[in-house]
Amino acid sequence: MKKTSPVLRFAAAILLMVSGLTTPLWAQLAPPREKLETPKADLIFKNGKIYTPSGFVSALSIDRGVIVAVGGDADMKPYIAAKTRVVDLGGKLVLPGLHDMHIHPVGAGLYEYSCKIPHGSSPEQILDITAGCVASAKPGEWITGRAYDASSFGDTPPNKEMLDTVAPENPVAFTDISGHSSWVNSKALEIAGITDATPNPEGGIIERAKNGEATGVLRERAAGLIRMHVPPPSAEKNYAALKWSLDKLLAWGITAFDDAALGEAGAIAYAALADNGELKQHVRGCIMSTRMDWVAPWNYYARERFSPSCVKVFLDGVPTDGHTAAMLENYEGDLGAGREKGMLLLQPEVLREQVARFDAMGLTIKFHAAGDRAVRESLRAIKYAREKNGYSGLMHNVGHNSFVKLSDIEVAREIGASLEFSPYIWFPSPIIDNIKKAVGDERMKRWIPVKDALDAGVLSVPGSDWNVVPSANPWLAIETLVTRQIPGGGGEVLGAQERISLSQAVNMFTYASARQMNMSNDTGSIELGKMADLVVVDQDIFEVPVTTIHKTRVLETYIAGELVFKR
Repeated sequence: MKKTSPVLRFAAAILLMVSGLTTPLWAQLAPPREKLETPKADLIFKNGKIYTPSGFVSALSIDRGVIVAVGGDADMKPYIAAKTRVVDLGGKLVLPGLHDMHIHPVGAGLYEYSCKIPHGSSPEQILDITAGCVASAKPGEWITGRAYDASSFGDTPPNKEMLDTVAPENPVAFTDISGHSSWVNSKALEIAGITDATPNPEGGIIERAKNGEATGVLRERAAGLIRMHVPPPSAEKNYAALKWSLDKLLAWGITAFDDAALGEAGAIAYAALADNGELKQHVRGCIMSTRMDWVAPWNYYARERFSPSCVKVFLDGVPTDGHTAAMLENYEGDLGAGREKGMLLLQPEVLREQVARFDAMGLTIKFHAAGDRAVRESLRAIKYAREKNGYSGLMHNVGHNSFVKLSDIEVAREIGASLEFSPYIWFPSPIIDNIKKAVGDERMKRWIPVKDALDAGVLSVPGSDWNVVPSANPWLAIETLVTRQIPGGGGEVLGAQERISLSQAVNMFTYASARQMNMSNDTGSIELGKMADLVVVDQDIFEVPVTTIHKTRVLETYIAGELVFKR
């Protein structure tokens, strides 16, 4: 038999390869011989004012939870079939589903079961409320609740003796308005074994009188000495509390959010709700970095709409009467040596290695960083992780940012970090006066510097921090991001130079937040091919006076085309 030359064999092999490419592979990429069938919609909205990146349209079609057409009313005719439900919006405004990048929904729900102290309550009112809670409790049962405000006590700060007068036998533990200080009675100190000689725990402060006696006020991690003795809620109560909060959020139009301090009990509740078909929102859970003992199996709790893929790192406290937020310059007033600039809860070198490890694990990091030094150290840690691991694509998120240096905002842009701001603090709250007293008027001019961040091109997102604040109603925040005043206008303008436009505020709650959650391919805007996460509202926020936006009411909320709330 005549042998084939190597050259011919090679040429034949090439022809076979080319033939394989041109037949099976390229056939998949060729246009279909027949025109694809137009999908028939499950749901069509018409006669509305629908907010899209390209401007307003009047109609859209949804099939299997996905937006399949966007345009005018007449453009929807090919998508109508016998199964189609057509909704006439009557000119109503439709927006993308809103996001909240910092909430505590389990805690918000559990608050409903606790001894509730309205914001701004006087000491007399607080003690009356406490006495009522004690009267309805069993002997020796813990009385827990929030949210007292130290500034309402005037020159006599809260102390254990005040609570002892109305609760001599029941242990009492209240959390302050910021969530970073606790006020307890003598019984609670006794159960926890806290005496005048007990040293401050790392990252915490046991407040003491001039004679060295523990006053009953505990800052930051010192509150954990009490918390470990309070009986935890049952799984059933956690489930009910979370469900209550999720329903509230749907009524406000919030279709996606970050749970900013997730423990295992919360993860169990999310998984159970999802398994029962009751978890509608897209949720990213930020696992407490102090609970890393169960991070390794985090996907055990993951579900289609629940991803525990974030880690929460507390780096400082709050810039209030306790002076626990870490600042670059001294606070006003003097609380004693070592507290002039607040406190870091983690040393920078420890923080950097921790952040690099979480980044390498593929976990997004959310920092609690209220003071400008804490913000700076957070950004340095992210930069260190980028240098050590390479760019991971994770949008690590510095949260709160009450005070930030302009130079650090530029760093955030350079390293691909996002900044999360807490605009809900404009809701009438005594904590504002507390902050002003702690830092002085000059620093308040750039308090919560949203505009500076947007002008620098930093991905900026909103977080309510509910239930640290009384409400997660996003319409309050959208208005006050524009006005920097209390809802409805009037009163002091807090940092006028940081006002932003209405379109910027809406973008923060929609597309920007979807990007931060790595979901902008699915949500965050109303566009062809995206999931139909939408809210229908009762007024056109782009036409009414901006000081009335806080009155907006959600009429319907849809997630993946499913009606999940109807007023």
